[in-house]
Amino acid sequence: MLRIIFFGTPAFAADVLAFLLDNGIDIVAVITKPDRPKGRSGAPIPTPVKAMAEKKIPLIPLFQPPMVSDPDFAKTLLPFRADLFVVVAYGEIIKQHLLDMPKLGCINLHASLLPKYRGAAPIQHSILEGDAKTGVTIMHMSKKMDAGDIIKMVEVPINPNDTFPEVEQALRKQGSQALLEVIQNFSNPGNVVRIPQEHSLATYASKIELEDCELDWNKPAIKLHHLIRAVTPEPGAWCYVTIRGQKKRLKIYSARVVWDRSGPAGEILMYGKEEFIVACGEHSLSLLEVQLEGKKMMPANELIRGIPREQFKV
Repeated sequence: MLRIIFFGTPAFAADVLAFLLDNGIDIVAVITKPDRPKGRSGAPIPTPVKAMAEKKIPLIPLFQPPMVSDPDFAKTLLPFRADLFVVVAYGEIIKQHLLDMPKLGCINLHASLLPKYRGAAPIQHSILEGDAKTGVTIMHMSKKMDAGDIIKMVEVPINPNDTFPEVEQALRKQGSQALLEVIQNFSNPGNVVRIPQEHSLATYASKIELEDCELDWNKPAIKLHHLIRAVTPEPGAWCYVTIRGQKKRLKIYSARVVWDRSGPAGEILMYGKEEFIVACGEHSLSLLEVQLEGKKMMPANELIRGIPREQFKV
């Protein structure tokens, strides 16, 4: 049986790790990022991969180096005699001296159809662009980010109203199964293919920050709808509103495009118990679920109930 060291950090990677363990893959060590402080207390919170490993395989060696490619840390991994490193959303570029360490190499599960959307946020960018499909790629790792030869790809459809969690769940399911099949094929390395990527077609999916999520009402409604879907629930699409003369931030969790209504960008076209519609650069958006700063998430018509129209501005 192949001896595998697993590298990963977020919930996506934790679920993949659990799937591999449930299917008999021999994980001899787990590498994840250090715990980080969270919330008002600042108490360190374990990464999802750490939490999963401690739950399912509590005696397994688990490491959380500040920098995994530090030469001194590499010495820690030598005694494990790993056949394969498996990397899923680890959160750090792994340098060549580590890539060269395992007998059969290093493979990575990436949540896009490479070479499209290399980088940190492929799922969000596929939704932002209004793509009708995305997928997962299992690849041999190389020094350049997400540029290694492809082993296996699986397409996953994106429905018009799918949000980030729904697309991520579909990719997690397909990616886990594809990764399992690839790992099993490594028992006979001659069965493992190498298909070079077409590097000239590469696009990049940079991390999405909170400031990138502000709604610009001058943009077409469909673009804003894609943004809302892509960044729900976190960091979340938002805009400023003025209520009774006070400027507040409003987070929008869901909306729908209204194709037959239009007006000056940012103008409220309907305000009431039926719908809350705001005009965009093209067409308009009906806001469905929102959260005013300091409040809980609620239906948009519940938020505006009791606030006179003249006292609510977008």
